[in-house]
Amino acid sequence: MSQYGARGRALAGQTAPTILAHYFPKTTLGTRSVSTVVRVLLLTGLAATPAKPLTVIGRTAGWSLDGVATVFPKDARLALAPTALNATTWNLKVFRADGALLHAAVVTGDVKVRPATASSLLQLVSKATTTNIYRGWFRIRLTRTAMVVNHITIDRYLRGVVPLEMPSSWPAEALRAQAIAARSYAIYRLHPTTGMFDVYDDTRSQVYRGRKAETTAGSAAVTATAGRVLLSGTSVVNAMFHSAGGGWTEHNENVFVSSTGAIVAGPVSYLRGRSDRAPDGTAWDQASPYATWKTATYTAEALSAILASDPRTNVGPISALDLSRRGVSGRLISVTITGALGTKTVSGGVFRAVFNAARPVTDPQLRGTLFDTQPIP
Repeated sequence: MSQYGARGRALAGQTAPTILAHYFPKTTLGTRSVSTVVRVLLLTGLAATPAKPLTVIGRTAGWSLDGVATVFPKDARLALAPTALNATTWNLKVFRADGALLHAAVVTGDVKVRPATASSLLQLVSKATTTNIYRGWFRIRLTRTAMVVNHITIDRYLRGVVPLEMPSSWPAEALRAQAIAARSYAIYRLHPTTGMFDVYDDTRSQVYRGRKAETTAGSAAVTATAGRVLLSGTSVVNAMFHSAGGGWTEHNENVFVSSTGAIVAGPVSYLRGRSDRAPDGTAWDQASPYATWKTATYTAEALSAILASDPRTNVGPISALDLSRRGVSGRLISVTITGALGTKTVSGGVFRAVFNAARPVTDPQLRGTLFDTQPIP
């Protein structure tokens, strides 16, 4: 799904189901329980110390630890630190807001921190951001380092996702389409009986920032679409989305290729490249600041130097670029580079990554693989 495309379509009066039916053909709308739990990785590899322990504070209400009968008061602080350097045993202490010690123990393995009520919040102080307050409960895995996973029901999770993935000022139907896509994306990745977590809280999955990311419009979109998902047959789909599509989306097998551009994935029925233009020919995503873009102008010598920075694209002084292998959207599947040292073929993504890494830092970057060259006048 093109998010700017969804915005343009919503402004034109299209509803969320219509928007989603375009971007995910051959899918239907279904439901999944709003009680479905998502496990979100918040922190991993934390090397806590007695001077800087892993710290959690219960906000808005009391909270408890599995295996401990006490309900600790609002604003009580949990501190965890290894008993010694490289130890796998940890000192656990709970302090009242005024500093009084309420509980102490030596623990190993998992510590589970649960708020007293469903509306209570937990603050992961050790995650040094301004958005470190979360709904749900924490599972803390203690080895030589600490990992923190937020267990949260799907729609509460989405309240901290939708406003980060789409501006809350956008039309309600676009936000509803985003909520359904984001819910489907997350549920597709659930594997509750294996591993420690299902999704990351960053762009490796979809961005999640907990309670402080929530907005009125974003939460309204989640509520209005409660439990709704996209289905292919009876299965929840991998509802992938991106900022803008340049007037056309692409087949999945042409996007997720090998480093040399070889097709390695089979076609997915609902991830088909499609025209994303209005009847008058204008792109639905034309409001995107990157609907059109260009790089700086480079001589052959300058481009040769950029490509020589990486062994995957280094062919010495270049004599030709073959940009003919493209998908249905016009995006490059692969680029063949010919130069004094021979010929190499890389995926469009690798070409873009090498160019962006080695270009002069003040020059515009390649925003995607939908590009072509033209002669220097």
